[in-house]
Amino acid sequence: MDEQYLERKKKVKDVIYSPEYKPLKYKELAYLFQLKEEDKPILSQILNELTSEGFIMKTPRGKYQKLDNGLICGTFTGNNRGFGFVTVEGETEDYFIPEKQCNGALHMDTVLMRITNMSTEGGRRKEGEIVKIVSHGIKELVGTFDPGKGFGFVIPDNVKFNQDIFIPKALTKGAVRGHKVLVQITDYGGKNRKPEGRITEILGHINDPATDVLSIVRAYELPVEFSDMELRQAERISESVDTKDMAGRKDLREWQTVTIDGEDAKDLDDAITITKKETGYELGVHIADVSHYVTEHSPLDEEALKRGTSVYLVDRVIPMLPHKLSNGICSLNQGVDRLALSCIMQIDENGKVLSHEIAETVIRVDRRMSYTNVNQILEQQDSAVMQEYEEFLPMFYTMKELADILRKRRDKRGSIDFDFPESKIILDEKGFPVEIKPYERLSANKIIEDFMLIANETVAEDYFWQEIPFVYRTHESPDPEKIQKLSVLISNFGYYFKANPDNLHPKEFQKLLASIEGSPEEAMISRLTLRSMKQARYGTVCTGHFGLSTQYYCHFTSPIRRYPDLQIHRIIKENLHGGFNEKRYKHYEKLLPKVTEDCSKLERRAEEAEREVEKLKKVQYMSKRIGECFDGVISGVNAWGMFVELPNTVEGLVHVTNMLDDYYYYDEEKYAMIGADSGKSYTLGQKVRVMVKDTDRILKTIDFVLAEEAESEEPELI
Repeated sequence: MDEQYLERKKKVKDVIYSPEYKPLKYKELAYLFQLKEEDKPILSQILNELTSEGFIMKTPRGKYQKLDNGLICGTFTGNNRGFGFVTVEGETEDYFIPEKQCNGALHMDTVLMRITNMSTEGGRRKEGEIVKIVSHGIKELVGTFDPGKGFGFVIPDNVKFNQDIFIPKALTKGAVRGHKVLVQITDYGGKNRKPEGRITEILGHINDPATDVLSIVRAYELPVEFSDMELRQAERISESVDTKDMAGRKDLREWQTVTIDGEDAKDLDDAITITKKETGYELGVHIADVSHYVTEHSPLDEEALKRGTSVYLVDRVIPMLPHKLSNGICSLNQGVDRLALSCIMQIDENGKVLSHEIAETVIRVDRRMSYTNVNQILEQQDSAVMQEYEEFLPMFYTMKELADILRKRRDKRGSIDFDFPESKIILDEKGFPVEIKPYERLSANKIIEDFMLIANETVAEDYFWQEIPFVYRTHESPDPEKIQKLSVLISNFGYYFKANPDNLHPKEFQKLLASIEGSPEEAMISRLTLRSMKQARYGTVCTGHFGLSTQYYCHFTSPIRRYPDLQIHRIIKENLHGGFNEKRYKHYEKLLPKVTEDCSKLERRAEEAEREVEKLKKVQYMSKRIGECFDGVISGVNAWGMFVELPNTVEGLVHVTNMLDDYYYYDEEKYAMIGADSGKSYTLGQKVRVMVKDTDRILKTIDFVLAEEAESEEPELI
């Protein structure tokens, strides 16, 4: 958006907000501004934007005016029980909208709201009433088709969109009962009239496990296919490194080099070299030079920016770049020449980076290692594996030595390490889950994490002091109110924060996590602690990373799968070549704020989609185990009941209405369910035995009921 357009937009807004202004129609405003015929469409666009952004409103008579006093613009979030909430930019707390005051608003609509209650006494929320729907946020969605006589309905998968969509028979595309479909909304209905739509795609049947994943992909609007233009650009790229591309690069092909990844990884974007020296260590972190092939504003670059990140779902990967690049020329495969951007660091025996060099290089990976076989060498001393990789053993021992030093240094400064067991879900050939278990974070995983972290910190600090426009990874201090709530909760278990919530240091969290290690409530308190934190994001200002307890941090190490890393590489290379003149400085200063904002949003979209697929597969898995009993731990308690987590990471809810031996109520201070007659209590971290009662694949929920008390035996893994 150019500066001239923004200036015009500001001028229109200023006129409408001026005390002398009287509401005018579009043609009257065009006359007021003395616009030429060719400039009138620009005025129309500006008026539409100011209206959708909630700065002005259009009266029933077509006149434009500033918002009535008392009206606020915000985003409506629906609820499947009929009520909703409005989020207003800049305000920390949203407004509750009773069902009768929603007035036809649908999930993600931009709305004008009148405040009806500002009092928060007695735990009440601020309330409002929807006055007008400015614009609709959802244009299409995924749901399940339910036919009728001569028509049909689509029941949305997104329960926050709490209206079924009417589909005329001619627009059903031949869908039958149980089909998952993509529906385009053609009419949003009203207060007493359902939305209408037309089916644009039949995704498959609800009973097909793969269909449900595809439904989530479509619901989150994740782009799957690459255009012909993008694929043609990828096809034009050579499958091997040309000699002329190596010119001017540091040649590291004789350095002993390895990659360490998961067994099934195909996009290998980081390689390691390491040498022990008298004064410490020389660590080389070599990252695939994706920016050499994906140039600024090319079709592949524009598409990568739209995607922001690769998305890793249980049964598939949706890559940021075509496989020709991500698994081919950009992947640091064994035994072939590859272009890289390297950060070569001289590190002393205490883990301090004494000096470093960032350079364009050419490398050749000697061995492609997996986390499993490196762990078999370092932790299990497996003789067969050690014999197979004999020439690399000194390298792996040196890696372990330096990684331990780096981790100890990070721990000393207060870096927080949330070591949650992630879920590993094994699928059969049809996509149905046959096993769920905690994913082991092996010693080798931690080594690579340690090396990537130190490279990211080193690059970020370098470019901070060069005062060049850059992309940082930032993590703000937690909200004091959330810390206060966490402090009250953990005090029930005998744990305390010693610091002032307004002036917290990461070390306080580190001390808390250390104090709960090995306790029954460890997993639960760790999760609550994580939830009290703010989300990390991308930004152009280096404000530090609270969780890592460092002032300088960026994402440099994964340009195959993250756009911010690709953007950083482009800046670094331009700087290395001396091309960072005033024009380019201004270019990046203008470009990067939008890039960082978009990439932060796209990252959250990917994470939400990944979580939804994981929840779905857990529901599918437990749907085959209804009536079976398992031991678990109470992981959460609220007014609806208590959540129980099983050893395999599956979590379900014991609803308060299913606790039949007594009337139970929620004690907010103790975070417990208390029996009114028996006095029996169920608290966070307590071990319980549950039976699987039911599953809901639409809501993606699992219902448990309490079973007989577990005997003193080891909890069974499922």
